[in-house]
Amino acid sequence: MVKTGQQDRHDYDVIAGWVGEGSRVLDLGCGDGGLLQHLAATRHTLGYGVERDSNHVTACIRNHINVLQIDLEQGLAGFEDGQFDYVIMSLSLQAVHNTEGILSEMLRVGHEAVVSFPNFGYWRHRMAINEGHMPVSDSLPHQWYNTPNVRFFTMADFEQLCENRDIQVLERAAFDEERRIDIDPNNYASVALYRLGRVSR
Repeated sequence: MVKTGQQDRHDYDVIAGWVGEGSRVLDLGCGDGGLLQHLAATRHTLGYGVERDSNHVTACIRNHINVLQIDLEQGLAGFEDGQFDYVIMSLSLQAVHNTEGILSEMLRVGHEAVVSFPNFGYWRHRMAINEGHMPVSDSLPHQWYNTPNVRFFTMADFEQLCENRDIQVLERAAFDEERRIDIDPNNYASVALYRLGRVSR
């Protein structure tokens, strides 16, 4: 398990297991570049980050990460079709308004896409709502009034979107904290990860 600041990032190890040795990787919403550092160390990848926050861009530069300051809501027009083996968005999809557009762009620019996100269907989140409050947890650490999240969706919602948009789920992993959840993950997993490709015609 990878530790980044105060967080245990078990999802980093799952993503590393999905990424091929020596691959070209683009990390969207890369933060301080921690995932790209992990992939470079474990999979010898050639990585680039995209980040909007100037403080995170500065942190990437300090961490020797190749980073571009781009607003993801504007798409990835500066990148060529198939330029990367993998395009990753780790725990950021729920903070993007143009969800369908960014998924389409990820699979245009990359041969495969990897996304992870907090699962709003998690039973503890449902319980909080039943008690009259928006959920706050390790995977949803913000209060309702200062959250960066703009989309609230479950694993079932995401898989329905993939089916509707001809996106193939190649692999899926789900966790409650560090514990892998294989039975009814839509209810019992707090975080979900997906490896995605285009449906072949």
